[in-house]
Amino acid sequence: MLRIDKSKTWIAAVIAGTSLLCSFSSFAALTPFQQDVIEVMKMEHRTDADKQRDDNRAPYYALEFFGLTKEMKVIEFAPGDGWYSKILAPLLKDQGELHLAYKAEWLEGLNDLLAKDAMSKAQKLPIALDWNPKARSYTLGNIDFGMTDADMMLSIREYHNFNVEDKTKLNKATFDALKPGGIYVIVDHTRRHMMPETDEMRRREDPVDVILEVQAAGFELEKSSNMFYRPDDELRYEVGRKTVTGNTDRFTLVFRKPK
Repeated sequence: MLRIDKSKTWIAAVIAGTSLLCSFSSFAALTPFQQDVIEVMKMEHRTDADKQRDDNRAPYYALEFFGLTKEMKVIEFAPGDGWYSKILAPLLKDQGELHLAYKAEWLEGLNDLLAKDAMSKAQKLPIALDWNPKARSYTLGNIDFGMTDADMMLSIREYHNFNVEDKTKLNKATFDALKPGGIYVIVDHTRRHMMPETDEMRRREDPVDVILEVQAAGFELEKSSNMFYRPDDELRYEVGRKTVTGNTDRFTLVFRKPK
């Protein structure tokens, strides 16, 4: 299991270009990949609001744990406003590929971002995805990612937005899109195991259920991490509540398609 708490201040200082008068002997040395991520985190296309979330999301740590490399063909599912995309696109620009899987209309909303040089190689991947405001969840049509050779699928805090039927569709489509040995990453807000469904829990997932659902699609669970463990999150409030938002406990699961 991976923990990042001890190194947060150090990494923040590295990103800011400052130095700390302390011993680094207790910290693992940064890998070349982590150094590359940190350089991307300094780039001008990232806003101050983006950078304010860096400490909580620790992409230099998380992306390496996921198994990302700069040569991969990656699908980012439902990228939102592109927080992760802004890091992934420059990393994959020269040797890999980044495909942003989203509703066509919502991809158009990313045009200004994708026009920036750092983002210029990211590719739009329209899919049959919509939002049901009454159910407050996504709905999937006949989803097809249009490839069978992807190295990685990233689903970051999106899995909770689907009902069981659409999760089944998503997991199957992901299995079909990945090449043998491909990696499927899910990060989401944690729900206590076997907690009944309530409005407070609607954006939380029981990681045991997620594991069983993804395994049913043919994947094998390769590893998990507690890097986003948050002891102050009691797992009983809606993730948008002011006492929880920005500090939710999140599970990290890495699955692999069998070779």
